[in-house]
Amino acid sequence: MALTGLPEAPLGPPEHLVDTLEVLARPFGKLDALALLGERAAHMGLWRRGTISCGGSCRLLTSKDGYLAVSLARDEDFEAIPAWLELDHAPANAPAAWSAVADAVATRNLDELTARGVLLGLPVARVGEAAGQVPASRLSLGAAPARDPAGSIVVDLSALWAGPLCGDLLAGAGATVIKVESPARPDGARRGPVAFFDLLNGRKRSVALDFEDTKGRETLRALIRRADVVIEASRPRALEQLGIDAADEVRGRGPQVWVSITGYGRTDAGARVAFGDDAAAGGGLVVWLDGAPMFCSDAVADPVTGLAAANACLDALASGGRWLLDVSMAGLCARLGGPTLPVSPDVVVAPPRARPAVRAASELGADTAQVLAELGLRT
Repeated sequence: MALTGLPEAPLGPPEHLVDTLEVLARPFGKLDALALLGERAAHMGLWRRGTISCGGSCRLLTSKDGYLAVSLARDEDFEAIPAWLELDHAPANAPAAWSAVADAVATRNLDELTARGVLLGLPVARVGEAAGQVPASRLSLGAAPARDPAGSIVVDLSALWAGPLCGDLLAGAGATVIKVESPARPDGARRGPVAFFDLLNGRKRSVALDFEDTKGRETLRALIRRADVVIEASRPRALEQLGIDAADEVRGRGPQVWVSITGYGRTDAGARVAFGDDAAAGGGLVVWLDGAPMFCSDAVADPVTGLAAANACLDALASGGRWLLDVSMAGLCARLGGPTLPVSPDVVVAPPRARPAVRAASELGADTAQVLAELGLRT
């Protein structure tokens, strides 16, 4: 509630959120599921801001026929505004950009805004558009014995929050987790806050590979084939450009479980860009006041997806078989929404809290030589 509602007044959570998170957290012992939602906020000093996301990069705007979530988190998002909204010139600064976007959205229909935004690679979503979408599907790709996560090798190719949290929870369950990054494009979360990056990656070993180099790509494929589990949170074409097809790798007796996290699923919407706040809004995981939506927690699609993906991975390992897990952030959020619960007038709102980091995360590539040598790949 510290992260949900108006700055001056908290709102309750959606009806199904808390109970579902507690169920998903059960396989992980004494894990505080609700703390996961506020860990970034605890490290960054964030608070609730109503129709502006806690982190400030996403807003809920009113259109002619509904509500639109718009994230402007990257330079290219701001650069795309004139083409998206058919403006004659680019706004001079961020406040001017948000003003221009709000004015233009107010005069247009959701279908047009969303279709043009998605075409231009903008993270935009109609509030509740993913209602009814399957949150996670399991594609069976062959037989394999059941496996305990303890001792399993997990290759974590993901970045930012959802995927890294999944890897961290599997590390806590006993898996050996290897975080793989490209020196040219390392995990953006390394830019801070450091304590939050340590929390999500302190239990992992760090391998750096040059994805632009032939030998680097060969080593990446070899590392994937030695893994029991792979976690990735990129659009399918990103790995395909490196010559890696998730289904082929699993089917070819590579990793037993492949966890693929995307904004809206791997199929038709697989090329769609999404971040935690807009994906949550797309799934309808918002709260409501006087008929208007407001953000629920901080980029909530990220932590709930990380927890759900780790839970699904444990289930897949325990059940045996070879699996491609297609986890949709917006689809998952669509299952967690519901009516906004009322708040008692005398409620005391606790500040966001975070688990303590086990240790500092490894420097980029610090464990490359040792990990590859141990796996018999190359030194």
